[in-house]
Amino acid sequence: MNSSSSVPTSSHALAPYGWDDAWADAFAPHAAEGLLPGRVIRVDRGQCDVVTAGGTLRADTAFVTPHDPLRVVCTGDWVAVEPGGNPRYVRAYLPRRTAFVRSTSSKRSEGQILAANVDHAVVAVSLAAELDLARIERFLALAWESGAQPVVVLTKADLVPDAVTRAHLVRDVETSAPGVPVLTVSARDGDGLDVLAAITSGGTSVLLGQSGAGKSTLANALLGEDVMDVRAVRDVDGKGRHTTTTRNLLALPGGGVLIDTPGLRGVGLWDASAGVGQVFAEIEELAGDCRFHDCAHESEPGCAVLEAVETGELPHRRLESYRKLLRENQYIVAKTDARLRAEIRKDWKRKGAIGRAAMEAKRGRLR
Repeated sequence: MNSSSSVPTSSHALAPYGWDDAWADAFAPHAAEGLLPGRVIRVDRGQCDVVTAGGTLRADTAFVTPHDPLRVVCTGDWVAVEPGGNPRYVRAYLPRRTAFVRSTSSKRSEGQILAANVDHAVVAVSLAAELDLARIERFLALAWESGAQPVVVLTKADLVPDAVTRAHLVRDVETSAPGVPVLTVSARDGDGLDVLAAITSGGTSVLLGQSGAGKSTLANALLGEDVMDVRAVRDVDGKGRHTTTTRNLLALPGGGVLIDTPGLRGVGLWDASAGVGQVFAEIEELAGDCRFHDCAHESEPGCAVLEAVETGELPHRRLESYRKLLRENQYIVAKTDARLRAEIRKDWKRKGAIGRAAMEAKRGRLR
């Protein structure tokens, strides 16, 4: 029996990185082949750094690099590695519990996997700039879709010393993030770090956000040392430069592991309809009271969503953001799903026929 499978998981050398009984069971067939278990802590140009019970080693991913970009080895994966050899190869990765995926900016509309086996998605948003609620909603849609629990962290809270103003900002974000904890944190004075550290101590957390959001500073504060490079934010527009250029998985001193990611300029959805529905849970709930089950919440009679907008119960901005993300997600999915493309064309024709009939009726009344 491979020595890694005979050690209790609680005392296993990989336990600080998330190794547990379920991973041990999943790895059993690979252990029988004499392969070593390890977790990917960094990927770079077809190779990866893997932490194993015997230390960190470098391995090639050529054997598990398929044409599907969603099935490449990524930071956070648990893998089966050859015990020796030069070069050493990753032979397989274990089925992922969660996966954080976005669409690429390429015209081929491919998905890009950012991190795997994540329990908490920490969305960092800087209070040094005006809040972009629509962007926060976009990050949250991807986070919910991944299977992780999102957390919004408003960084650089020391720049908003007034408690009333800070409370208003938190409420604005909470309105756009139903079911999501919203924390204010200052890495400079340590305010709020204890709460965030308690959250990240359980399982694997990934830090997400734009450049300049303070992710690397936050990572250093949680790690208790300056591991990640930090650069100043530009004064002219409050934006930062890419400090982190790869996704790095790091063990936290208080337990749990943290994946720091490069700043994301583009956050495209990738088949995230469930995630969008979770972000806009109040709209989905209101839609259950619409007169028509396929109500598009545009101009239909008996639309409970539009009624909520008219009464002020639902902010119009939320509905517009919901529509935009649904359209974008549908477009991305349709580019890879022929059946859905046909359904969309059929729906367009139906709506076009309704519009033409309405115009004809209007002309008839004007004659």
